[in-house]
Amino acid sequence: MKRIILTGGGTAGHVTPNIALIPGLIDAGFQIDYIGSYEGIEKSLMSDFDVTYHGISSGKLRRYFDFKNFTDPFRVLKGFREANQLIKTLQPDVVFSKGGFVSVPVVLAAKRNKVPAIIHESDMTPGLANKLCFSSATKICCNFPETVNTLPKDKAVLTGSPIRSELLAGSKLAALEFCGFSASKPTIMIMGGSLGATAINTAVRNILPQLLPQFQIIHLCGKGKLDETLLHTDGYIQFEYIKQELKDLFALTDIVVSRAGANAICELLALRKPSLLIPLSAKQSRGDQILNARSFEKQGFSAVLEEEDVTDESLLNKILELYENRFQYITQMNQSNQTDSASVIVDMIQKCAGL
Repeated sequence: MKRIILTGGGTAGHVTPNIALIPGLIDAGFQIDYIGSYEGIEKSLMSDFDVTYHGISSGKLRRYFDFKNFTDPFRVLKGFREANQLIKTLQPDVVFSKGGFVSVPVVLAAKRNKVPAIIHESDMTPGLANKLCFSSATKICCNFPETVNTLPKDKAVLTGSPIRSELLAGSKLAALEFCGFSASKPTIMIMGGSLGATAINTAVRNILPQLLPQFQIIHLCGKGKLDETLLHTDGYIQFEYIKQELKDLFALTDIVVSRAGANAICELLALRKPSLLIPLSAKQSRGDQILNARSFEKQGFSAVLEEEDVTDESLLNKILELYENRFQYITQMNQSNQTDSASVIVDMIQKCAGL
């Protein structure tokens, strides 16, 4: 039996694509181990799966001044020693990395032990952790056509992001029952996210009187951001976070308002959901969501509204315009060749593992 080590962590976005690969890897006959940080989000997310988890020391490499810059290199070195020992012990045939700083020592240790490593870059411009791994990687997967030109030519492969298969198997009827909605009205899903969601949440709630006569609204507003004064509003339902029922809510949804995180928008592409993307501003990030959103806009998959331009009026107009033109966006998404990224990546993994 072939063995693979999956790695990645720090945020859910560095873990969920790995999760999406697990069924295909099991079907292909791989034994799966996961290397993450001692107590990171990746450990919690992987606890639902029949995968052996190994924790290593992890530190962050920063481009800005922070006192932790003096201590974290030692954590990284310790993590490399631990990853190197794990690879020697487990003797994997291949490593797949989704990024995050915990993955750097794993990929470097794979190269030292002559184990092929595939890494995946979600955003249009590579993050620092993945950049540090480029020279050690056998192949580099990416989501955006523009990214291919920024990667080593002999390693870059446009694959898209692997999507959890269960998201494609939702039940519209189950969602109608769960939300208490009617089948006679179209549904909008608002995915506010956690960072900087207040402005979006506020604008959405301000325009409910204009939206609710025509639409039903599912509002994923983030932890601690429920508005209790709106709990009993007909046609409007809000959740801090949804996990199990998300596939059903997507099945019911006609259009989506979302942040522009790479994994989230790739899920919207796979689900063929027309979207209005409101990327996290450059003040709150390295600007990757802005580039992600503009790429999807250029390809005709999404409309875009910059966070600085969000007002009640602009958001309302953009939502109405998106719904009116939704079939144009669906047509463009149907022409995308990024339809089964998980299978493409599993095939690549098998080839790198010598199968």
